[in-house]
Amino acid sequence: MLIKDEETGLCPAEGIDIESMRRAAEQACGLLKALGNPDRLLLLCQMTQGEFCVGELEALTGIRQPTLSQQLGVLRDEQLVNTRREGKQIYYSIASKEATAVMEVLYELYCKPMKGSKA
Repeated sequence: MLIKDEETGLCPAEGIDIESMRRAAEQACGLLKALGNPDRLLLLCQMTQGEFCVGELEALTGIRQPTLSQQLGVLRDEQLVNTRREGKQIYYSIASKEATAVMEVLYELYCKPMKGSKA
């Protein structure tokens, strides 16, 4: 027995809106491409803890200039982070709910201390 999706009225066997799936796949690829760099991944991981200025991100992650600025620029271009200026300082925070969701999954898979493990 096939169950129809109430919103679309489509059964999986009847058809899929391939154009919608293609657009979603392109968005997902853009996010995964941005997360595919260790420095950017580390920066976003740090930003899951809140907003940080550039100097704080440099100290916390060990990523030095000019690499830090370059990677923050990529995250800005991909609209994954928000920026806020306060005097001479620029503060960064995660803007993308999708990026936050992926970071949470990555934390659970790779970073969360395992019960009973000696970390």
